[in-house]
This record gives sequence, C-alpha cells and structure tokens, in this order.
Amino acid sequence: MKLISTKDAVGHVLCHDITRIVKDQCKGPAFKKGHIVTEEDIPELLKLGKEHLYVWEKKEGWLHENEGAEVLCRLCINDHMRRSEASEGKIDLYAETDGLLKIDRDRLKAVNCKGQVIISTRHSNFTVKKGDKLAGMRVIPLIIEESHMKEVQAAAGDEPLMKILPFKEKKVGIVTTGSEVYHGRIQDTFGPVIKDKLAEFPTIILGQTIVDDNSEMIENAIQDFLNQGADLVVCTGGMSVDPDDLTPGAIAKTAGNLVSYGAPVLPGAMFALAYTKNKKVLAGLPGCVMYSRRTIFDLMLPRLMADDPVTAEELAELGHGGLCLNCDVCTFPNCGFGK
Repeated sequence: MKLISTKDAVGHVLCHDITRIVKDQCKGPAFKKGHIVTEEDIPELLKLGKEHLYVWEKKEGWLHENEGAEVLCRLCINDHMRRSEASEGKIDLYAETDGLLKIDRDRLKAVNCKGQVIISTRHSNFTVKKGDKLAGMRVIPLIIEESHMKEVQAAAGDEPLMKILPFKEKKVGIVTTGSEVYHGRIQDTFGPVIKDKLAEFPTIILGQTIVDDNSEMIENAIQDFLNQGADLVVCTGGMSVDPDDLTPGAIAKTAGNLVSYGAPVLPGAMFALAYTKNKKVLAGLPGCVMYSRRTIFDLMLPRLMADDPVTAEELAELGHGGLCLNCDVCTFPNCGFGK
C-alpha cells in the first residue's frame, strides 16, 4: 500500500471505500475498496476532494480480487448456468434450467482447504429451478498471488466442480398391489399421491394397474408397462417383509439387477430400487409415501428424472441426514432431510 497522486492512480487498486455525501440526497461509497481506477474516474475523485489515494500497486505475479474471482468462476461454471459480474472479489452462479444439481464435494473441499479463497454452494443431488442461485465464490484478500491461484486450480482438477442435469421427460407406469384394493374392499389412495409427486416433473402417466397379491400378476403388470415404453415403473403396496408382501421379489425378478431393498431413511426404510438391462427404472415405494409429506421418494425422484444412476453405496450414505423430523411446517428441501 502506498500514497500516490490521484492523477497518477490509473490502473491502481483502491485500498478503501471513498464516500460521496450530498446534503439531503445521499451518503455512500462512490468508489469501493478494490476498485481499479480508470482515466474517467480521475475528475470524479478530484471533485470528492481526493488529491491523493492509498492504493495497491499492480505487481507482476499478483492478481486483483476480481481477477482471482474469475479463476474461481471458471472452476465451477458449466452448461445451463449463468454468472454475475465480478464485484469486490465475488461472483455468483445461477441456474438456467430446471434440473438436478451435482457437486463434486471432494474437489470442492480441496479448493476451500487451500485458504484465501472460498466457494459456497447449494447441496448436491437436489432440485434447482431456473433462476435459482447455485453458488457464490470470492477471493478473501484484496490481491492474491497468481501462484496460489494455480494451486487452487490444481486442487480443483480439469472438470468443473458443478453441473446441472436437466430433467428428462419420462413415461411412467404405476403398479398397485393389494388384495383389499384389487377386490374393491377399499379405494386406492396411493395412486393420487404418486401422480401429484410426478406432476412436479415432466412426466407422461401411462396408467395405473391394480393387481392382487400374486407374484406373477405383479411381474406381468410391470413388464406390460415396460413393453409400452415406460422409463420408470413405480410399484406401491406389498413392500413389507410379511410372507404375502411379494412386490420386492417381483421387482428383482423382472429387472434382474436389484440395487437395494431397504434404505437408511425414515420415512422410507422399505424402499426398493432396480434397473433393467436397458436402464429402465423400477421403484418400490413403502406405505409411508402415501401419508408422510416427505420420504425417500422425494430424495430419489429428482435423480431418477435426471437419469442420474443411484448406487447401493449412495443409498447407504443417506443414513447421515436421512431422518425426517416431520416438522409442523415443512420447509423441504430447505432443511436437513437427505443432507
């Protein structure tokens, strides 16, 4: 930092705010800390009584905070995102489409561990809407060594830290199991809940088939929807471990690749997920999805709609944060459930 004549300040970086006060009109910063002085600024600075300025000199091997923020932005930005202008060393990113936000958390942590810079994001694996803020990033000091930013870049790797997977239009079939519904003893109340959940995404409902507690009937109903071109078949009923609950077995037999029967999420422990050979999805939903506001289905559906494959290990990781507190006022996804 040094004191120089204002007339010689072009290209230098201000070390502090410069306030403009106009009686009965305004009081605030005319120039903010970190501003790079231009030729056009000189008359305005002189009008504010600033014959001399404290500035940082631009030196070889050092970057201004805004230049550093540009580096951070390049580490994060990807398709379907837009950015703000750099201001005071900070840039924000916004979604340009509805989709599933994916963050490489390990590489993000590696960047933030380098110090002097920060990148703060929304949670990975959750829905974002067009216009939503995704992340903010900034350089902490006013100027930063270029060599340090190269270390940050190395920690981030070659691929962007973030991406949005746009939702795909899906054809969906619903298979409901239960003798009580099949024989008309009670009315099905599961189907409307599933349809309401699916309505939040670009889906085409092929229909709902109600079957008895019979493995062959369940398998045939699932296969029939697959033959109609279903991308996702949602199965309700018969998902417990009682001897007459046959849906998990039917899902496993039809798909041939059962990812998991059971998930460490409450509500939603009896969830089943399977993929067919041609990557169609079969999901078995426990009864809690019918009456609980938020369940495992709310955590999985965005990923299924974005063609983001779910592994058994990822389901196991949901145990941390997988407890819904069933709050009187539900604020999901702006809460801890699934995070």
